[in-house]
Amino acid sequence: MTVRTAVVGLGWAGRELWLPRLADHADFDVVGVVDPAPAARAALDAVPGVPVHPTVDALTAAAVDLAVVAVPNHLHAHVAAELLGKGVPVFLEKPVCLTSEEAGTLAAAERDGGATLLAGSAAPHRADVNALARLLPELGRIRHVDLSWIRARGIPRAGGWFTQRSKAGGGVLFDLGWHLLDTLAFLLGPARFTQVVGMTSNDFVGAGAWSAAWRQDEPAAGTPGDVEDTARGFLVRDDGVSVFLRAGWASHEARDVTRVRVVGSAATADLSCTFGFSPNRHPYARLTLTREGTTTSLPVPDEPVGTEYRRQLDGLAGLLADPGRRGAAVDEARTAVRVIEGFYASARRAHEQTAVPAPH
Repeated sequence: MTVRTAVVGLGWAGRELWLPRLADHADFDVVGVVDPAPAARAALDAVPGVPVHPTVDALTAAAVDLAVVAVPNHLHAHVAAELLGKGVPVFLEKPVCLTSEEAGTLAAAERDGGATLLAGSAAPHRADVNALARLLPELGRIRHVDLSWIRARGIPRAGGWFTQRSKAGGGVLFDLGWHLLDTLAFLLGPARFTQVVGMTSNDFVGAGAWSAAWRQDEPAAGTPGDVEDTARGFLVRDDGVSVFLRAGWASHEARDVTRVRVVGSAATADLSCTFGFSPNRHPYARLTLTREGTTTSLPVPDEPVGTEYRRQLDGLAGLLADPGRRGAAVDEARTAVRVIEGFYASARRAHEQTAVPAPH
């Protein structure tokens, strides 16, 4: 039995990531699409004959088994809560929420509507990340993790919602940073964070030359970006593991690189690859294990770019049917958003302390 699915939002993620993959997947039957913009609805041609609606009012628990929500960040919690409240299960693109208060709203909607919230999380479905995960038992006790995803030129188009704090919640932390936090939770399991120290900067976000030309974002609206393009932080989990996190939409590097380095008492594992869809990537992933001065390169499965998004769908129907998943996505999102809130608070304090006083 196929899962009757509606896609909510026809921006880049809904249009390019989810709609074509759902349409091609045997487990899903796309029965509706929702977008408030007439131009977006008129341009839809990926799934001919599917009803297109301006609001989620048309989606009911009797007609839809799952709503894949890929709207702008500031609408995530509102749209998902509306659907959950009337009993429609939701698969929500990251970030699941922008504040701890929104996490509470989602938890209440999930409970009251009796429907399950599932969260999009691509990195744990990558073959190279899973190869790294299989090495962890060889590392002994995990002491530290370095997480970084640095693009050379990859800022979403300035003026679009992605670079407006009021609509995105923040910048690279809510985008690439959320993926890195998901990766950490997948590798080490969930944990709270007892310390969060972070710093942000925006040296590139206002310059069009640093934009992600490969992304087909909406045209710029003329509003300058007011979010961070780079974030660096040091975190400590309640299990004693320290974490260095660095995320950057742009840099002076030649290529886009993602790196996950896990340091244990017995050995260190290091994965270097490129998350996401940027064509400015390393041609292959590299995984190494270093023990007592000797570094060994290990085989990593090669797969087409974007396979991790298809692989999420392979297991989605099973998760949807599992009552034990209810509440899990909100708990994971609450942890991530608290880290980001703490990160921004730390960065604000640091900026205030280093601000140059105005001349008298």
